[in-house]
Parts: sequence; C-alpha cells; structure tokens
Amino acid sequence: MARVKPEQDFHGWLPIRVWQVDGQWRVDWCWFGDRRLTQPFFRDDVEKALRLPFNQAFRRETGLNALRQWQADSPGLAPTALIFHASRCGSTLMAQMLAALPDSIVLSEPPPLDSLLRAHRNDPGQAEHQKDHLAALLSAYGQARGGREHRLFVKLDAWNLFEASLMVELYPQVPRIFLYRDPLEIAVSQLRQPGMQCVPGLLGPSGLSEPTETEQPKPAAQLISRIIGRTLEAGLELCMRHGGIAVNYCELPGALWGRLASSFTLDEADIGPLRNTANFDAKQPRMTFTADSEQKRRMASAELRAAIARWAAEPYERLEALRLSPTRGA
Repeated sequence: MARVKPEQDFHGWLPIRVWQVDGQWRVDWCWFGDRRLTQPFFRDDVEKALRLPFNQAFRRETGLNALRQWQADSPGLAPTALIFHASRCGSTLMAQMLAALPDSIVLSEPPPLDSLLRAHRNDPGQAEHQKDHLAALLSAYGQARGGREHRLFVKLDAWNLFEASLMVELYPQVPRIFLYRDPLEIAVSQLRQPGMQCVPGLLGPSGLSEPTETEQPKPAAQLISRIIGRTLEAGLELCMRHGGIAVNYCELPGALWGRLASSFTLDEADIGPLRNTANFDAKQPRMTFTADSEQKRRMASAELRAAIARWAAEPYERLEALRLSPTRGA
C-alpha cells in the first residue's frame, strides 16, 4: 500500500466546517489528536478543541477532494446506527449515553454533515457527487483515533429527516431510528426556547422551509405546531418506507439496552456506563436528570393544544400505532 503523503495525512484532524465560496466547496479542519467526542453537541467539542494553542496557531483548509482522498487512504468506520429525531425528545440523552462507551464514536449534529446533506438545496449541481462527499465526510469522522473504537453512532439534526433517503441509499444496511415525543411537550419546549427550525429565516433552505416560505407569518403556536407535525410526518415516512425504528421518549433510557441493543450492537458490558449516564441531564451533565413531561403538559395553553391537535396529532398517533403494533421491534 502506498504511503500517505504528509499533506494528505489527516490523522488527528476532523472537519469542523464545510462551506461554499466562489462556487467551490471548502473544508475547515481542526486538530483533535486522540481526544474523544464527549460533549452534548459536536460544536461543543469543537469549541474546546479550538482553545488548544496548536489550533490557535495552525489550521488546515482544503477542498472536498481532500476528504475523498483521505477516505481512500484511510477508510474510517462505517456508521453503526443513524439517529433521527423530532427535537426536544431525548436524542441528546441517547447520544450522551452512547458517548460514555469508550469503544464508540458519537457524532452529535455536526454542522458539516448538515451542510453537505442540504447542499443540493443551495447548489443543485452538487447532487451528482453528494453521496460520495457524505461518505467521505463520515469516513473522516470514523477514524479510530484511540485505537479502541469499533462503533460509530451518528445523530443528525431534526430537519435532516427530509434528506433521510440520501443516508438510507448510502447505508442501506445500517439501522436507523426515529426518536419522537408527544408533540404537545415538544411544542412547549420550542415556544420557551425556539430551535433554529422554529425561527423563520434562520435555518435556510430545508424540507421545512420550502412549502411555507411564501405564506403570511403565523402566530408562534401555529407555526411551531405545523413544523412539529411535518417533522413527525417525515419520521413516519422514514419508519414506513425505509425501515426506521420508531422510539418514543417515554421508552428512554431503557430502550437503549432493551429493544435497541441488538441494532446498536450493545452487550452486557455496556449496560453499566449507559445506566450511569442516564441519571444525568444530557444538556447539563452536572445536573441530575428529572422527567418533565407532566410539567410541560400543564404549561400548554388552549391555543397551543388546538394547534397541535390540528397539525401534529395524526402523525403522532400513527407513529404510536406503528411502535405498539405486534410486529414492531428492532
């Protein structure tokens, strides 16, 4: 096998940004060494890494071809499982539990993956090579830097559900789950602290923005309920058309070492670290986790309840029927 040239060697480096300038896609790399990804979100790990003196003095920038060359020179782990979700439904908890396993790499919503998944919406010319670029990016993330890693879990952004077919085509044998929650509880959380997809104009082109971009602005309760409803519909399609596994927030954390264990290649030795991590708040690891479903439901206004009943109740009920059917399972 030919030796990798120094300028092509990206051991210890991870892509932290992918963007387009003057019609060309560029990749910004950051030195991580053998540091594991353990923070609630990939951007949190990047923030810590950028504080290293080395990264303040040295950076690497390449084109997408360097990603593909690095994949050819040093193929990374293929994904073990893909985690799709409806947002505010326990996906961060699941990712943090998996990150507690020292032999696993967990990607929690890396912005470069979102950029490449939605590249065709900004640049139709990228569609031809989009899957190749996605595979090369995930190969870069799947490098076993510590020597022990043999699993790669990928948690995507909620709006990436609308590009799920790309990931299914790329990894047809990889299990994919759809994690969701009672839409009223999601809506209360989004009203209190809106995510990017719930702030008009903030997210950019996506499967959520296109059908409503020419309509008149709507009250927050209706806007958020419609977004949640369409997200649940996309999750239902993932489960019914592409073999996704429907998982309700109410099943956590036990579903991870229960009916999802075989899909996630988990064994008895993994249960201890998973249980220990499940006791803590995923977004604030120093705090003990407390279930808040009843509190959220009490906070919901009559207006919000009506909007959820109109826009999101049906796909949620269909997901529940699918999850609870006798033929369900991982």
